[in-house]
Amino acid sequence: MPPLRRRMVARDPDEPHRVSSPLELLFDLTFVAAVFQTVGRLGGAIESGRLGGSFTPYLMTFFAIWWVWMNFTWFASAYDTDDVPYRLMAFVQLAGVLVLAAGVPSAFDGDVTTMTMGYLVMRVGLVALWLRAAAEDPEGRATALRYAVGLSVAQVFWVARLGLPDQGPTWVFFVLAALDLSVPPLAERRRGTAWHPHHIAERYGLFTIILLGESVFASTDAVQQSVAHGVSGELITIALAGLAILFALWWIYYLEPAGEGLWRRRDLRFLWGYGHYVFFAALAAIGAGLETAVASFAHHAEAGPRLVAASVTVPVAVVLVMLWVLHAPMGRMSAHPALLVATALLVLLVTLAAPTVGVPGILLLIAALLAVFLTTTLVRRAPALRTAE
Repeated sequence: MPPLRRRMVARDPDEPHRVSSPLELLFDLTFVAAVFQTVGRLGGAIESGRLGGSFTPYLMTFFAIWWVWMNFTWFASAYDTDDVPYRLMAFVQLAGVLVLAAGVPSAFDGDVTTMTMGYLVMRVGLVALWLRAAAEDPEGRATALRYAVGLSVAQVFWVARLGLPDQGPTWVFFVLAALDLSVPPLAERRRGTAWHPHHIAERYGLFTIILLGESVFASTDAVQQSVAHGVSGELITIALAGLAILFALWWIYYLEPAGEGLWRRRDLRFLWGYGHYVFFAALAAIGAGLETAVASFAHHAEAGPRLVAASVTVPVAVVLVMLWVLHAPMGRMSAHPALLVATALLVLLVTLAAPTVGVPGILLLIAALLAVFLTTTLVRRAPALRTAE
């Protein structure tokens, strides 16, 4: 049973055995619908060969998903009291996520009203939590108030955007996104929040698994299509290769000791936190690419083999490069940076072979390159592991 109420003060950033709470896991689960909607719309655009018109809406809708998830995650790392008022404000944010997810299809068509309303509901819950922290934690009061005011001001502009003709040009979104992104650095310029490095690393790892789930869905769809229309070697190959890519990327991500790196370099929190937007967006896009690969064989798709191949190779390459960007500044990378970047370049070059080897062959080549990278990295770090033992 959660306590009826306890004082909201900053948690110990060095608290041992800090792990995600059941409420945080539930919070993550509500984002599955939003990610599914966003990835599905991107996949449909790729299938039709009209990626250009949907790429920007994808980045915009994914920004909203990622940003509200990240805001609650970092707040919870510093101030999770897990009492009744805290859970109720989390419930408000959960409701906002569902509204946001419902608004994804219309956002791709240019109407962001529903998504903005979902965003507003989530902000109400989060700002209430920051105000509570300001009232109950004297040492962090100034920081909490700056967060509450900054988020509220940004939200006023998001809502005001709806009153512009056609809800404003695209550049307005990026200006408001920059305004939102500026809130944490400004709020913490004098005193940072007491976030827990290992807890944050675990939370980001769990969201990574949710995004990898889109690739699982694509592989499952390939098997279903194969069964429904007779056993197809191409679809079975896409399913197995897609699963291999998923498994390799999961393994590669967890090779890096992110918690230890953040503990040593807490000053890199914004690079780590914000940099994951690109990493997460690319990871989710892999699911859209695999769905397109399935569609290219299961039914008619207008996209050519090179575009279908690029819908997988490009996000995989971005994921690999971002792993280097996120972890290299912390030092002690398990993977050699040069090998990581070289693998990313080879994955991109594989796109050129699409007309010759076909989409299934492209996915097999990507899986093989990731397997070689993973094997080389494991062999390379084996002596260090034996020494540590």
